[in-house]
Amino acid sequence: MAADVAVLRHLRGIFQYSDPRLGVKLGPSLEPALNLRLGVNIDHVATLRQARGGHEPEPVAAALLAQSAGADGITVHLRGDRRHIQDRDLRVLKEVLAIPLNVECAATTEAMEVIIPCKPSWVTLVPENREELTTQGGLDAVFLQGMLKPVVRELRSAGIHVSLFVDPVLDQVKMAAKLEADAVELNTGAYSDLPMDSDPSFELARLRDAARLASRLGLRVLAGHGLNLQNVGPVAGIPEIEELNIGHSLIGRAVLVGLAGSVTEMLTAMRGARS
Repeated sequence: MAADVAVLRHLRGIFQYSDPRLGVKLGPSLEPALNLRLGVNIDHVATLRQARGGHEPEPVAAALLAQSAGADGITVHLRGDRRHIQDRDLRVLKEVLAIPLNVECAATTEAMEVIIPCKPSWVTLVPENREELTTQGGLDAVFLQGMLKPVVRELRSAGIHVSLFVDPVLDQVKMAAKLEADAVELNTGAYSDLPMDSDPSFELARLRDAARLASRLGLRVLAGHGLNLQNVGPVAGIPEIEELNIGHSLIGRAVLVGLAGSVTEMLTAMRGARS
């Protein structure tokens, strides 16, 4: 750990971020628009690093850039096959970030053994299949309630907030509340995958209804999966949603305009939907 943190010290002249333990000044950040926050998923920075088995690009540096640009949180997915994010990444991110760290993972004993000692602010439980390129669909909390209940209890006992990544289905939202999760993250994949010329009304209605129910049940409401600059507006406009988690499109856009520019563009689009 000491070596990892020492490696990051040279970034002081590049990033204006802060962590009291590193003695670095926090750069200007953007105020959340009407309580709508942006969580930046940096998985695909790690994907690029792992493609050649080296050390670059550094996902932690990307997280710090996103933080400096105004991100309200950082999300990573610790997959069982470790295809992108590694155990070391969790430890260093927890050490240096001044904003909340959210770790997505499957509800497995192996994942809990790695994540709980790191004490991230949030853990989001997601379905996981080694054959998938990315998460396919939401967690079936109704079917898996027996397995999920002790995992949710263990995480909350460790002082970690728990979110369930679920499809915008009312029974799934109700089960999240029954399991005493702190939040749901509504899967926007079906909405995001709609053809450009199709009518999004049905999928948006599902998201709105699920968000309203979750809020009434005392759950915090997040959303994400497949969102980009072109489709984020209608989802950002749902008043019960507190945070959007966005990764692939932000990192893809960053290749063209830089990560700070990509984060700023997304924040502007989100603010515009709430203004």
